[in-house]
Amino acid sequence: MKYQSVMDLHTHTVASGHAYCTLREMARAASDKGLELLGITEHAPKMPGTCHKFYFQNIKVVPREMYGIQLLLGSEVNILDAAGTVDLEQKTLEKLDVVIASLHVPCIRPGSRQENTEAYLNAMKNPCVNIIGHPDDGRYNIDYEALVQGAREYGKVLELNNHSMDPDCNRENAVENDTIMLEYCKKYRVPVVMDSDAHFDLLIGEFDLARELLTKLDFPEELVLNRSVDAVKKYVNRKF
Repeated sequence: MKYQSVMDLHTHTVASGHAYCTLREMARAASDKGLELLGITEHAPKMPGTCHKFYFQNIKVVPREMYGIQLLLGSEVNILDAAGTVDLEQKTLEKLDVVIASLHVPCIRPGSRQENTEAYLNAMKNPCVNIIGHPDDGRYNIDYEALVQGAREYGKVLELNNHSMDPDCNRENAVENDTIMLEYCKKYRVPVVMDSDAHFDLLIGEFDLARELLTKLDFPEELVLNRSVDAVKKYVNRKF
């Protein structure tokens, strides 16, 4: 199979408020599926129903290895404005293993194409942000060439979110937008990571829709970081 994966860096537990499994259940499921690395990235405080900032400040107490796999514990922070402001303090972000920055409708209303693009680009300037989460939501019109060029400039990873492409997902035109993004990633040699955005343990490591699109576009396998833990190491905050 092309686009093999040993990791899933974007998942959520009950702590996020609208997911359904515990941290141990998610880790066990990832182990059972043969993964080597699991990212658990709870929604940051501005998302309705999620955990308090104390959750992220106390994350140091959780082991980084469980059931034979390595864990990256962090957050999916919310980009709050065109200036790229996010909803965790910098000193908290610095303690997290991995940080995904995303636009979510409950936290920021879609702006103009320029405003939405600036929101992503300015968030990339934060040294603690590693991954731009699901930049494929058509509700946020963006300049994909500028997004990819920004990722190259700031050394960030763009996410190919499998859940976005599910017909039941609320995000709009994801396949079309991911196609545009991936073509620019090919042009500018910018890496991507396939993520499940799993809110339930059965969905961990499920990338069928992402692989289908990558195959259709003949996307270079060397630009998909899922292939090895070593490939992703330099893009995350935790040193391991």
